[in-house]
Amino acid sequence: MASELSGGMGGDSAALALKILVAGGFGAGKTTLVGAVSEIRPLRTEEQLSVAGQAIDDTGGVDRKTTTTVAMDFGRITIRSGLALYLFGTPGQDRFWFLWDELAQGALGAVVLADTRRLADSFPAVDYFEHRAIPFVVAVNCFPGARTYGAHEVSRALDLDRGTPVVLCDARDRDSGKEVLVRLVEYAGRMHTARLLSAVSS
Repeated sequence: MASELSGGMGGDSAALALKILVAGGFGAGKTTLVGAVSEIRPLRTEEQLSVAGQAIDDTGGVDRKTTTTVAMDFGRITIRSGLALYLFGTPGQDRFWFLWDELAQGALGAVVLADTRRLADSFPAVDYFEHRAIPFVVAVNCFPGARTYGAHEVSRALDLDRGTPVVLCDARDRDSGKEVLVRLVEYAGRMHTARLLSAVSS
């Protein structure tokens, strides 16, 4: 998928383009993160929250949220010369999870964006990527006024596999978001290398 996209971006496309998913619960900041780091105008598929959706969407803790992603967000960021990431933000509500399998095809890895005020909302994304052996990092979006938890506390609360990175971030800040993506690329690279070596030696 990433190679198809890079071929359609014209002469400015990077030599290597990697596909990254940005997942997490409703209102965790996925659209904000993609928009903050993208060097192109991000593609968004947001709709206004409706009265009909109030019985379905739990807005507790995100009362100011007025829109929701109904398909995906898309952005692009160049990490270094010759390496670009294509970012696909997934919808947070469970009624849109049927889109995840399509979005996940060909992905190098994923960022699970977590909100400590609604940490349980992160479990579906964590389970999804663990069961499909897709490398991921958990990025804790530090919302103003929310209680601060350390990376170890979040890792234990989410019952993450040993070694799964947990990083604190501000989804609104480009440098903070870029650091999350760098950590993911490094971690995914180590995981894929280890699997390749294991397959060769077995």
